[in-house]
Amino acid sequence: MRAEPQALKDDIERSMGLLRRHLDVEQSTRRLAELNAKVEDPDLWNDAEQAQKIMRERNELEERLGALQKLDRDVDDAVTLVELGEMENDAATESEGVASLKAVLAETHRLQMEALFSGEADGNDTYLEVHSGAGGTESCDWTRMLFRMYARWAERKKFKVEVIEETAGDEAGLKSATLLIKGHNAHGWAKTESGVHRLVRISPFDSNARRHTSFASVWVYPVVDDRIEIEVNESDCRIDTYRSSGAGGQHVNTTDSAIRITHIPSGIVVACQAERSQHKNRATAWNMLRARLYEKELERREAEANAVAASKTEIGWGHQIRSYVLQPYQLVKDLRTGHTSGTPAEVLDGELDSFMQASLAQRVYGGGPEKVEDVE
Repeated sequence: MRAEPQALKDDIERSMGLLRRHLDVEQSTRRLAELNAKVEDPDLWNDAEQAQKIMRERNELEERLGALQKLDRDVDDAVTLVELGEMENDAATESEGVASLKAVLAETHRLQMEALFSGEADGNDTYLEVHSGAGGTESCDWTRMLFRMYARWAERKKFKVEVIEETAGDEAGLKSATLLIKGHNAHGWAKTESGVHRLVRISPFDSNARRHTSFASVWVYPVVDDRIEIEVNESDCRIDTYRSSGAGGQHVNTTDSAIRITHIPSGIVVACQAERSQHKNRATAWNMLRARLYEKELERREAEANAVAASKTEIGWGHQIRSYVLQPYQLVKDLRTGHTSGTPAEVLDGELDSFMQASLAQRVYGGGPEKVEDVE
């Protein structure tokens, strides 16, 4: 084959190799046979909840294996067209084959993205918290910038965004804020953003226009539904009420409607001030706590499997996952994957997909740089 169709074929084979490795075709085929046998059992629907779980797993496996089989057929058909066109010197047939190869390659890339969202809670809505760290007012302003960045990213993805909690900084920006992001695979997309984010820029708060470094942390955890049982003993929790401090209209700050729950055994703290009703804020805070405890359990499982997992650390030097440099040059660099962007303004306006994809791919397929140098 000529150079272009051969290169396309090679790219397709690499992508399909990754898909097969992730799916583990042999094991998945055996599992599908087991599930098909269970589906034929007339007593299956005696337990409707278990039956739905089996049917869901069966359909997912059948769909994934079927998609790989279709790709195999499609690439064979496309290669046949290309070879036929070359043999008969038929440019139209050869072009049709090349177009088919490009379509197959695009489909493999789409399936690779779907494979990235195979975690237990990846399809769920998600909470995203931002907290200021080392840097004082600078850090609070950076926290506000991150808050806007993730809100803009969610809007670009057509996700729904709700502000759950917002605590203003003493002079500017935000000390902390919590977003609820609703949409299919919202948690799957956002989960690798947990960690410390560093900003380097000329400070707008420094009259001498000196360069400052600021830190803020991001913490992402999934919304859990009623099917996931998380036991929380109320006796293990301290519940505080306080007056809302964020924007929200003339009535928000008139009563102690905001709720803060501290889970004493784990040290987890959640807060909600989104509603005027203390009852509604309390219910949301309990849901957030259940979600945080569930996320903690998922993290424990990942750690046991030696997976790359987000972890809470000191918000300062040496713990950052990504650096955003605005001065003396323009660069955003992820310190885990080595992925970079020379346009920080676009990243801060919500262009985050490429960074998330790189982190997700590293989790699912492995690889990445052996050592990623920090950004000075």
